[in-house]
Amino acid sequence: MAGRLVLVATPIGNLGDLSPRAVEVLAKADVVACEDTRRTGRLLAHAGVTAPRLLVVNEHTEKAGAAEIAELITGGSMVALVTDAGTPAVSDPGAKVVKATLKAGGEVEAVPGPSAAISALVVSGLPTGRFCFEGFLPKKGRHRLDRLEELSQESRTTVLFEAPHRLARTLGDMASVLGGDRLVAIVREQTKLHEEIWRGTLADAVARAEEAEPRGEYVLVVAGCPDPAPPSESQIKMALDERLADGLSRRDAAAAVAADLGVSRRAVYQMSLAD
Repeated sequence: MAGRLVLVATPIGNLGDLSPRAVEVLAKADVVACEDTRRTGRLLAHAGVTAPRLLVVNEHTEKAGAAEIAELITGGSMVALVTDAGTPAVSDPGAKVVKATLKAGGEVEAVPGPSAAISALVVSGLPTGRFCFEGFLPKKGRHRLDRLEELSQESRTTVLFEAPHRLARTLGDMASVLGGDRLVAIVREQTKLHEEIWRGTLADAVARAEEAEPRGEYVLVVAGCPDPAPPSESQIKMALDERLADGLSRRDAAAAVAADLGVSRRAVYQMSLAD
């Protein structure tokens, strides 16, 4: 009988955030897959769980680990998958393991819990109804610029991760491409002793990051691009005159301008009659 894979969210700082259900699953697991056996060993000891077999699954070993876990689950084992902090498979190992488990016919469950991205989003003060998660930006080159240009047009709130030694550069690049007046929340060391939340513009964030050496793990929550201003009457009139000059009828010119500028066709047609 096939076993199951359980993705277990673990604390991102405060060990008190480990849920009772997470402790129960870790205690029952035949194998616990983790990024770092020492770190997970300390977590298990804190929870009072006698460590079962620990299997290292990190960014370098996930492909091989996924195959081994799928084989264990096919044999009826329950495997709990954790990362160093937070929810597995979110900018951490896990996605390949899930895919391999499902392909092998095993079941996949999740024990929800801490997530650095969600925790930062909800304290940011920025809109939370629609958002996107970008993880880490490409470190350099054209791919980085392409991603930033995409974000400059993103209307949803965006959540990103960044390492301390790249924080100042990333904030500078975002200010250049997205605009220095774009709002951002910078969340550092969540749930830990030196947790800090800063809110302001990207321009102010750049200046602040240059004043002192950034330390700790960072989550950046960036406001979406503002809605474009509606076209002015003079802009609509200019577009209408160009269409009429091309030989279109008033009705067809009004329809074309309305489609191009996202305005009322009736209003444009009435404007054409005023000439």
